[in-house]
Amino acid sequence: MSVSRRANDLAYDPGISPEEGGLPGLDVLRDTMSSINLFGIIAIVGALSVAGVVWAYGHFSASHGAEAKGKQGVLVSAGCALLLGAANGIVAFFSNIGSQVE
Repeated sequence: MSVSRRANDLAYDPGISPEEGGLPGLDVLRDTMSSINLFGIIAIVGALSVAGVVWAYGHFSASHGAEAKGKQGVLVSAGCALLLGAANGIVAFFSNIGSQVE
């Protein structure tokens, strides 16, 4: 078997692409994921508030460890909010890139 024939066998296209309406329950799944995203964002607001209080407490009580953990909590909360807010865009971006691979 030649090398080019073997490469063609490995590059077989199964012809599968995402389509809406194939299975029932797609709307329920979308609603569920949207609700989970909303709960996550609400939890992040709480975490950001707590981290801000810890940061302020550490600053005004001269507790450098508490201040550092508060700063860390604020940064982690902000990063999580960024990821949750951009989740649709991130998935759409990489899905689009992946669909262009041949």
